[in-house]
Amino acid sequence: MLRALYRVLLPRQQLWVQSMSEQISYRDPPPKIITFDCYGTLVQWYEVLAREIDVTLGKFGVTDVGASEFIDSFSAQGRRLTAQKPHRLYKDILRTGFTTAFAEHGLTPGEDEIERIASSPMKMGPHPEVPAALRRLRERYKLAIFTNSDDDLIAPTVESIGVPFDYVITAQQAGAYKPSRDLFEYAYRKMDVSPDETVHVAMGMYWDMKARHELGLRGIWVNRRSEAGNPDWLPYAEVRDLDGAVALLLPDQD
Repeated sequence: MLRALYRVLLPRQQLWVQSMSEQISYRDPPPKIITFDCYGTLVQWYEVLAREIDVTLGKFGVTDVGASEFIDSFSAQGRRLTAQKPHRLYKDILRTGFTTAFAEHGLTPGEDEIERIASSPMKMGPHPEVPAALRRLRERYKLAIFTNSDDDLIAPTVESIGVPFDYVITAQQAGAYKPSRDLFEYAYRKMDVSPDETVHVAMGMYWDMKARHELGLRGIWVNRRSEAGNPDWLPYAEVRDLDGAVALLLPDQD
């Protein structure tokens, strides 16, 4: 049954994921807290960003480049900017990253355009299955968010999910961005648990699964975009959406 939930693009990698994930126990020891990435995992990061970018491209009359290319360019800038010290607020990284991403394609949107895109995370609603899935998990576990965001930027996003979280850990609080272990270690101190008392659920292969592997955490990769995983960061289970994660974490209710 669980194998039906795993989905990867490479047949050889599929065997690795199935074999390695079968060695993971999500109930022994039983986790106290299920931790989640937010953007993309719980809420519609790509969908909202693509819509906002398309508005800007329409104003420039651009038809030969899609929004996904700008999101990819921003992601590359994000890796660079979040690794820099001293710590910068994520709002600043969004503004700088998207300004650079547009410049790479020969476009120079005004400050109002950049600000509209940079503030769009505050308008990101949940994926359709997320609220009900979280309510089921909340019946047994505490829930936490680990996010590369600022306190005020993430607050309306969390509210839009409509399910209470016991902890919302931000990069602003930790003074560090994922995949740095500093954010995770700050979170465990804040929550007063050990890493093996948690399971981390996330869509981000680089931002989350890499850090999870290096810290030895149990993890579930939510592969919403049918991407190829990274066998170097196994073991992890792979599911299509949050309902798949619920099936692993609440097998007796399936």
